[in-house]
Amino acid sequence: MRTLLNVIWLIFAGVWLAAGYVLAGIICCILIITIPFGIASFRIAAYALWPFGRTVQRNPSAGCLTTIANVIWLIFGGIWLAIGHVVTAVPLFISIIGIPLGIANLKMIPISLLPLGARIVSVDDPYYLPR
Repeated sequence: MRTLLNVIWLIFAGVWLAAGYVLAGIICCILIITIPFGIASFRIAAYALWPFGRTVQRNPSAGCLTTIANVIWLIFGGIWLAIGHVVTAVPLFISIIGIPLGIANLKMIPISLLPLGARIVSVDDPYYLPR
């Protein structure tokens, strides 16, 4: 079922969202100081292509520098990517078959807003701790 949802997701939402994250990553990698943002953006782009069967885990020991960096990301890139998720979710919710995809799209908003201090893990990973 995950594979079927991922293929449908890839066609209707994944390519467009991943392209947005790749564009943000390229822009961030132009300046040396924003390379960590670019790496996080590329990591989320891979997640945006194939999200079902994976989830996001926050690192509770992330420090204050991560929080400051997330605030900077939120202002310059996170808002725009979150808007992209909302805009992509609306047409998915309109169609009956797209409702699970729209829900998955809205679940990706927190990582698009605050990507640093989080990691993307497979739900089959033995170290994954469900909440």
